[in-house]
Amino acid sequence: MSFFPNSTVNKRKKYQPNLVSLMSLCANNYLLLLKIQAAQIQPEQQRRFFINEYLAYRITVNEVTRYTSLLTFEQEACDQQALGQTLNQGIAQSTTLAKALRPRMSIRLYHDARLAEVISSQDIYQVKPRYNYPNKRMLQQDEKQQINQFLNEWLHLCLDHGQVNIELQRI
Repeated sequence: MSFFPNSTVNKRKKYQPNLVSLMSLCANNYLLLLKIQAAQIQPEQQRRFFINEYLAYRITVNEVTRYTSLLTFEQEACDQQALGQTLNQGIAQSTTLAKALRPRMSIRLYHDARLAEVISSQDIYQVKPRYNYPNKRMLQQDEKQQINQFLNEWLHLCLDHGQVNIELQRI
């Protein structure tokens, strides 16, 4: 109940996802992932991107079917010795904490629609298009949009600054 009877302070407008924005973001992510994978998506294929001595990413192809593929995109462990020196030593990090701080997401590629959608991220095992707010896990209303935008930023980082170890073959 509001102190002002004609006020719209307590009448929140229900959040509706912007499907055009989300679909264009997913289409852009699909093209970036194809570029990163060099358009070669085979099961168990891995590609690593080294940004610097503290930051590396790995993309793993988990499953390939006729119309879809499932990828895992994760930040890899950095040089713990160098990290300890950077943090002025003293704090021993457990592997559980280190894993919790490393972002990880599962991505479904839809080849027929040419879309890439984040289907899980960190501790969110099924990303819904919309969440009521507030909620128990304090997820944002547009969590799906934000996670897909985060993927887009990761992909641009890997393309712009990443270095890949590849084996050269003699001809």
